[in-house]
Amino acid sequence: MQLFDRLRRDLAGVAQRVSIRRKRTKLAQNPLVAPPKLGFRDLGNEALAGLFARPGRMVLTVLGTVIGLAALVATLGLSRTAGNRIVGRFDELAATEIVVSAKPGPDGPVADALPWDSAARMERLNGVVAAGTLSSVDIGDAFVRTSPVRDPQGQTQFTMGVFAASPGVFDAMRTTMKTGRLPDDGHSLRGDRVAVLGPGAAIRLGINDVAQLPAIAIGDDIYLIIGIIDDVGRQANVLGAIIIPEGTAQHEFGLVSPEEVVIETDIGAASLISQQAPLALRPDDPAVLKIASPPEPQRVKDNVQSDLDVLFLILGGVSLLVGAIGIANVTLVSVIERTGEIGLRRAIGASRWHIAQQFLLESATMGFVGGILGASGGSLVVIAVSAHQTWTPVLDPAAPFAAPVIGAAIGLVSGLYPALRAARLEPVEALRSGT
Repeated sequence: MQLFDRLRRDLAGVAQRVSIRRKRTKLAQNPLVAPPKLGFRDLGNEALAGLFARPGRMVLTVLGTVIGLAALVATLGLSRTAGNRIVGRFDELAATEIVVSAKPGPDGPVADALPWDSAARMERLNGVVAAGTLSSVDIGDAFVRTSPVRDPQGQTQFTMGVFAASPGVFDAMRTTMKTGRLPDDGHSLRGDRVAVLGPGAAIRLGINDVAQLPAIAIGDDIYLIIGIIDDVGRQANVLGAIIIPEGTAQHEFGLVSPEEVVIETDIGAASLISQQAPLALRPDDPAVLKIASPPEPQRVKDNVQSDLDVLFLILGGVSLLVGAIGIANVTLVSVIERTGEIGLRRAIGASRWHIAQQFLLESATMGFVGGILGASGGSLVVIAVSAHQTWTPVLDPAAPFAAPVIGAAIGLVSGLYPALRAARLEPVEALRSGT
């Protein structure tokens, strides 16, 4: 150790004398003096030696980049996977629903724009899975009661919406039952006073089961409750209402015609059915009908994907910034700790560019290794999450290959300031600081 300190002091003196001599004679401008050269292999060896001099610190620094790039790759993959899943859900519901109703005119919608056999006409079209009619029923000032006895301590009569439905509309709305059954064609043909309750209406009326044959009164007429709906995939307004057969609404409330036709189509058939529906329902005057069809699925998919990409890119960018700051800090600390080494190398002939190259290569190498490990980790995260959720993993093919390049670029930028600081160190001052 004493010998090394003596050698460093001697070299510091030599470097100082050489520096003074260069300033006096301008030896640096002499074309006969060749600049020192450092081969790429030597540069790589120096960079590796610097990295593995403190392996623990290097691992922790690379770990920051790994986490950042893994988060970036994972978030991009999860955004595409989630977007694909969302669009799949959209295709299952919104992209297969068509609602046909009377077009509003100067005096309001045409009263008899839809025929009573609208559901049967639509079901004959190729691509229609289910169809049915749904109409709101005007019950006037009538209340809905659960008991003929008026209880002053509690509410026994309610103002509640009533809908008339054909049997096919329940399939088109993707209805699931909590208990009981749905009305069929027989109930509608006979005009039976039966009803099905939405879950919200059942809670308000205090009816939880149909085993005891509960009944309600709509105005002065008694209706037997035959079923309670659990949920619907479409037409959520029926969840808080009472649904009666369409034929019953004709006889009891004077329903003139269906208000709307709810249609479920095969995936991809909605556009064609939207064009055929007016001609099938009103061949004499298709212009009186209004078709509510879903937007183009591809456009919705692009919008959803774009929004998710922006969100997850921001999250991944923040994680990546943390890794870049970690590389910059560690490289700067390494420059400070290796000041004596820098001075020694400058004294024996290394140029400023050689010093800068070494530290830039060290920081770029840490970023590159972090990019490889981060891309692998992020891909595994996407696959693991998709397997747990039974999704189909969707990965951007460019992301795993671009991650190492991005990591190296971030490492290069992060190490730029420490490398320039190391290159500016004068040999004499560096050797004195390192002693």
